[in-house]
Amino acid sequence: MWFVFALLSALFAAATSILAKVGIEGVPSNLATALRTVVVLAMSWVMVFVTKQQGGISAITPKSWLFLILSGLATGASWLCYYRAIQLGEVSKVVPIDKLSVIFTLVLAFVFLHEKMTLKSVVGCALIGTGTLLMVL
Repeated sequence: MWFVFALLSALFAAATSILAKVGIEGVPSNLATALRTVVVLAMSWVMVFVTKQQGGISAITPKSWLFLILSGLATGASWLCYYRAIQLGEVSKVVPIDKLSVIFTLVLAFVFLHEKMTLKSVVGCALIGTGTLLMVL
């Protein structure tokens, strides 16, 4: 089931890029990011209440709070940079560079989470890097 959600994530991310590029025209990138964030926030809380998970807030540990807050800050920084990049550049060039996050994630997962770096992972990273270069040059 995780694979289905991952594919849906990729599909929605693709739609996000196109919709954002059209919507950001004539709108400051930071304002556009803030508006998008309000929508994401509302949608997230609706899902929490629809799935009746609001009671779990009190069970969140301090460690989880810290890392969720840090993750939120990283997401915010990513979105602010992404919106500025698509405002200034072509989506077809910004998105491949943004997807270098796959390489960064694999390296960080290896270093901090001690996940295995297999030959397949290394080859995949090399292909993603090469593909990104071909798409943006």
